[in-house]
Amino acid sequence: MTFLAPIGFMLWKSVYDPEVAGLLGQTRQALAKWQTSTGLPGPEGFDALSRDLRDLTGDGRVSQLALRLNRERSGMRQLIEVTADAIAEYDRPLLEIDPRWGDPDTWVLLKRMTQPLTARYFLSAVDLQQTPQGSIVRQDESRRIYVYLFGRTILVASVVTAVCIILGYPFAYALATARPRMQRLLFFIVMLPFWTSLLVRTTAWIVLLQRRGVLNEILVAMNIVSERSRLELIYNLSGTLIVMTHVLLPFFVLPLYAVMKGIPKQYVRAGKSLGAGPVRVFLRIYLPMTLPGVLAGAALVFILSLGYYVTPALVGGRTGQLISNQIAFHVQTSLNWGLAAALGSILLVIVVVLTMLLSRVTQRGVL
Repeated sequence: MTFLAPIGFMLWKSVYDPEVAGLLGQTRQALAKWQTSTGLPGPEGFDALSRDLRDLTGDGRVSQLALRLNRERSGMRQLIEVTADAIAEYDRPLLEIDPRWGDPDTWVLLKRMTQPLTARYFLSAVDLQQTPQGSIVRQDESRRIYVYLFGRTILVASVVTAVCIILGYPFAYALATARPRMQRLLFFIVMLPFWTSLLVRTTAWIVLLQRRGVLNEILVAMNIVSERSRLELIYNLSGTLIVMTHVLLPFFVLPLYAVMKGIPKQYVRAGKSLGAGPVRVFLRIYLPMTLPGVLAGAALVFILSLGYYVTPALVGGRTGQLISNQIAFHVQTSLNWGLAAALGSILLVIVVVLTMLLSRVTQRGVL
């Protein structure tokens, strides 16, 4: 339950938004039977909204409604606040307060926002929106960020996984074939990151990689780079890739080591005794037997990379941010939990699909 309940709450939150419906209860009832194709709602719709705004002014919740509607359409905050003040002071008709209440699109937005079950969060999560006429179109170009971030997240996860395979395979082989004393040393190297705080490790990389950091100072001292050509290795995508690879490399090495340790040495010796060279023995015997470990380690690193948050937040800068950072922003700063839940749900679906594909590939013996 502790595992499934938060996931279920996230999925429900991504399609359920009762906030506006709770604030505009009378308006919701009045607009329930209104056909948007008929233009403006009848007088009962205007009167219901006036009563709701008067009640919200008395409760001090007008700003809550204004902020929530402004998140969907720019300018709604000013319209709601001005209208609420005028109703409280003069009790004038809505059309006399602001001519924008004569725009059918404004009422279509109100009707859509007063429906608790909604798909708008998922539409926003893939850079789409619903027009007042009901069609689905792309967001304005300045607001299309989430599809790009999903693509960048998958790209970063793929690159980190590939680098972990390149670095981790020979290290795991050395760990599996080393003598006991050397093996203990290599194990210490693998386990050391787990004994160190992630924040400490990330801060250490900042010291090493920054423009005036250790690495750049060494390169300048050795005349490999000039003073003006110092490498930009931090607060960008490069910093995210370097630090994530360092943090996640042990998660690839350990599963692969477990598989390598279980491979009988007689198989390799048999291949050599039958005349195969070292390269042929490796490609035809050893590598195929280690592929389950490679697959398990790569899947673990890739899935962990998809949801990584701390490292991109500290060293990613503007170009190294991933989708997890946007999820955290909407949870902690913008308080748009519905959009955060939709983004998290899409990320969850990606992980589940990849896991199912991995399981099917393994069952069919493709690797």
